[in-house]
Amino acid sequence: MSAIKNVGLTITLIRHQKNISTSELAERCGFSIAMMEQIEQNETIPSLGHLIKVARALGVRLGTFLDDMDQLGPVVTRKGDVKKGTSFSNKNSNARLNLDFFPLASDKSGRHMEPFIVEITPSSISDFTQSSHEGEEFIYVLSGNIEIKYGKDIYALSEGESIYYDSVVDHHVHAADESPAKILAVVYAPF
Repeated sequence: MSAIKNVGLTITLIRHQKNISTSELAERCGFSIAMMEQIEQNETIPSLGHLIKVARALGVRLGTFLDDMDQLGPVVTRKGDVKKGTSFSNKNSNARLNLDFFPLASDKSGRHMEPFIVEITPSSISDFTQSSHEGEEFIYVLSGNIEIKYGKDIYALSEGESIYYDSVVDHHVHAADESPAKILAVVYAPF
C-alpha cells in the first residue's frame, strides 16, 4: 500500500466483514449514499468528524483507519521515518489543501490518541471553513506562526507555544502569515 493510507478501502473491508451495506452505513453515519460511496472510493477525503462517525458506526477505533501494523509494544518513530499520511480537517476538501499530515504512531494498535506532525503552507483563503468533532486536540508549534480559529475567537501561536482545546467547538488551524509552519498535533477521539 502507498504511504498514504487507503482509508476508503479500509472502510469497505470492515463494512464487508461486518456484513453492512453501503446504504446502511451511510444511514448510521447520517451521510448520503453518494457521499459514502465517494469516501469508500477515495474520491473524497473524509473530515476527522466524518471519520469518527464511520468508526462509531462500524464499532472500531478511529486509529483503525490509519493503522499499518498491529504493534502491541511501544512504537518509535526515528528521524526521517515519518511518511505522509491522510489529511483530516473539515468537510471542505479544498480547506485541507494547505495541511500535510505525517502520522507518528500508525503502527501502534489499540491507541486512543493520534499524534501527527502537520506541515502548514500559507493560504490565500481568509474565510476558513471550521469543523468540529468529538474529542480533544493538543497542538504544539514546532516552527512558524499559526492561527487557530476556535468558535468566534482567534488564537495566534508562535514557535514553542501550545494550545489544548475541546474539538466539539468549531475550529480551524492555518498559517498566520505568508510563511509555512510546522506543528505537533495530538488528536484524541473517544471510541
